[in-house]
Amino acid sequence: MDSTAFDLTSPVAATVVSSPLAAGSLVRADSVVVVLESMKIEQPVRAPRDARIVRLLVGEGETVAAGDVLAVLEAADIGGDEAAVAAAEADRDGASEAPGGEQQQLAELEERKALLDDAARPDQVAKRRALGRRTARENIADLCDPDSLEEIGGLAVAAQRARKDLDELRQRTPADGVIVGTARVNGNLVGDQRSRCAVMSYDYMVLAGTQGFRGHHKTDRFFEIVRELELPVVLFAEGGGGRPGDTDFPVVSGNTVRTFAYFAQLSGLVPTVGVVSGRCFAGNAALLGCCDVIIATPDANIGMAGPALIEGGGLGVFSPEDIGPIDVQVANGVVDIVVADDADAVRLSKQYLSYFQGPVADWESPDQTELRSVVPENRKHGYDMRTVIDGLADVGSVLELRPDSSPGMITSLVRIEGRPFGVVANNPTHLGGAIDAEAADSASRMMSLCDAHDLPVLFLCDTPGFMVGPEAEKMAQVRRFGRQLNVAASLTVPFFTVITRKGYGLGALAMAGGSFYSPLFTVAWPTGEIGGMGIEGAVTLGSRRQLEAIDDPEERQQTFDALVEEAYRRSKALNAAEIFELDDVIDPAATRARLVNVLGSVPEPVARRGKKRPVVDAW
Repeated sequence: MDSTAFDLTSPVAATVVSSPLAAGSLVRADSVVVVLESMKIEQPVRAPRDARIVRLLVGEGETVAAGDVLAVLEAADIGGDEAAVAAAEADRDGASEAPGGEQQQLAELEERKALLDDAARPDQVAKRRALGRRTARENIADLCDPDSLEEIGGLAVAAQRARKDLDELRQRTPADGVIVGTARVNGNLVGDQRSRCAVMSYDYMVLAGTQGFRGHHKTDRFFEIVRELELPVVLFAEGGGGRPGDTDFPVVSGNTVRTFAYFAQLSGLVPTVGVVSGRCFAGNAALLGCCDVIIATPDANIGMAGPALIEGGGLGVFSPEDIGPIDVQVANGVVDIVVADDADAVRLSKQYLSYFQGPVADWESPDQTELRSVVPENRKHGYDMRTVIDGLADVGSVLELRPDSSPGMITSLVRIEGRPFGVVANNPTHLGGAIDAEAADSASRMMSLCDAHDLPVLFLCDTPGFMVGPEAEKMAQVRRFGRQLNVAASLTVPFFTVITRKGYGLGALAMAGGSFYSPLFTVAWPTGEIGGMGIEGAVTLGSRRQLEAIDDPEERQQTFDALVEEAYRRSKALNAAEIFELDDVIDPAATRARLVNVLGSVPEPVARRGKKRPVVDAW
């Protein structure tokens, strides 16, 4: 045999599918000579170099073993034979082109992916525009850093194949009405690693944002990933709750889904933000209620049942706008922050998340000398504690939570020299700063939120103590105050107490973790005064017999005033510091620097997995 001849052998045991070229054909290197099939996978056997097929030894349908000779070839120089080259190239290209190949499959994928875009549903988008709202995907795009969203389950459709054509489901129920994925938020602000986030939005353009069978499977899977990776969550919750129209599965109650359990387990593990514009009822509202903070637009309606369920329960006929309107849900504390519109909601969501993503490098300090004039010298004159908070915090960094549901306690997230803090502050313009039941709840929740996610806490104390009286006790104050004391005493993060004016009784202790020796420092401004109880009350009780023995009302009042003045002198912060009941009395303008210096001595938190607290109180 010619020394240029060589054997083409089978690399595996297989069945011959075809041999596209005949004996005598010229073949280019890498052209297919024989196609085999092994374990249902076709495997082409190619010429190792330019050659001529001398003899084919196998035919279609034959079985061969590994090493069997398939064909005999001889080396050939076909570089100058233009006709032969063209024939060989045509054979090679045709043999390697599989039907339904990559081009067709990619086109099909792109066609399906295009159905997820808002552009595929112009009529639905127009309805959103008419309501002044953005689409779910527009909100997500605004929230997430560019090109950072990794969507999960976008190709899912509603489980309604028994009722509707598959093409219709693809067009009308993309992602089964719930968009989930991981992304980065605030990456430019805090750096990519700390900007990791999970995003979930019900899509009101798909069956009114209802929760479907496959949507629940997606969220079950998604929340498992979120829990494993410990990612903060932003939930856009607009929608109508459970969907009765899914048919492609046997079900009685559907109560085997794990979405609600998995999402609730995230409380205390990662920060969670709920956002609502429009209607949010039933299952959507249940998830919303588990969030650490709820941000809503003025047109939001939030309720554990929508009109149909209420009517079905025999409780009357109501429009959606009658159920849980924003004024109700703000006053009762369900909604933490009211915003103007969808864009504002996304902006505030990003700001809220940023406090839990770490320090920032760019910050601006207010003029600290202005703090010296905030608290009036006349101890009976009121002042605005929010001015104190704004004066201590970096410019533009204050985010207040629940300003209307508990007016006696101001709770805010702030930054001081770029470092995030939680602030719990008495409001001296409401009940003189006395802590009522709602104020105690607000303080407890803020403390548990900060402790769960490692934010230091700053207490700004100006309180005569807890609210008292028969009416106050109807609000279960004993338990609600006890809760504030329990949470304060259990804090594991660094915390600080600054007494701006009054620090009396058990209320002051609750604003200091249970003792003036519990914070890293307990300091007062020169306007500060402390005591076991309010001065006037202490004088009334302690000097009752002395005062009752004075018959003349004018003399009795003068004596009372003198006793109060003497008690006030004893309670002044400077006197208390002399006997070391306070760590220091400081210039208000030095407060910010003192906080930063002391916090700078605290070791950085040790990286941890899992929870410190079982949950963050939902309300």
